[in-house]
Formats: sequence, C-alpha cells, structure tokens
Amino acid sequence: MDFLSYKTKSAKKEEVTREWFVIDAEGESVGRLCTRVTDVLRGKHKPSFTPHVDTGDYVIVLNVDKIKFTGNKWAQKTYISHTGYPGGQRSITAAELQKKKPHAIVEKAVKGMLPKNKLAKQIFQKLFVYTGTEHPHVAQKPKQLTIK
Repeated sequence: MDFLSYKTKSAKKEEVTREWFVIDAEGESVGRLCTRVTDVLRGKHKPSFTPHVDTGDYVIVLNVDKIKFTGNKWAQKTYISHTGYPGGQRSITAAELQKKKPHAIVEKAVKGMLPKNKLAKQIFQKLFVYTGTEHPHVAQKPKQLTIK
C-alpha cells in the first residue's frame, strides 16, 4: 500500500524563496517578452508552483523603448480607456503610447496576462519596467534572464 502515500505538495507563503531577474527587451517581440515575464512573475518556472499562492520572482525589464511589434501593429493596435464620464472613451495607438509612456505597453500586456483575482495585484507589484539600461535594483544582484 505504498502507492497511497504520495501527496501533492502545496507551496506556502512563508516557504517561498524569491529571486531577482533582469530582462533586456531590446528587439524583442512584445507578446513573447510579456509571456515569459508573466510566467516568471507567477512562478510557473518553478517546480513548487501553486496557483493560489504567489510563488513568483521579481522581474526587471530594461530597454522597453526598443521593443517591437510584428506586422503593422504600431499603427493598428489601439489601447482604449474611459474617463468615467459620458462620452469619455479615449483610444490611443501603440505608436502614440510608445512616445508618451514607453513602459505602459509592457505593463498593460503583462497585466492582461495575469489572472483576474486578488493575487494579480500582488504579483504585478513585483514587476519593474525601465526605458534605459540603468535600474536602481543593483543591490539585489539580479540574474540575467533570456527570452529564448
């Protein structure tokens, strides 16, 4: 009766060890980049992944001003927001958003890939996005993470 002794291990909040990773987004496709970032933020790259516990790591994304879209998405992709007032729907293309807030494209893509629950806010706070190659998290000694 040894086969009955196998149990599924569930990670606990106190047992999670977090690491810091840095990703260079220069020349990377937005979807592929954000999918990899989301997996690391959620902790899906770890064997101890548990859906209802935040087991993920911290991620620093650099050079988001040099990301790329495939096809003609710079002109065709639109981001829609609403002011809350009647007739307050606003839309902005990806190219315009890149000029105003280059970090917003990656942040919106990652946020859309996270689960729609209370855990998503906690997971999203571990993402740090910067336009250049400099970041203030040198003391955490982040490891380089590749997309491919």
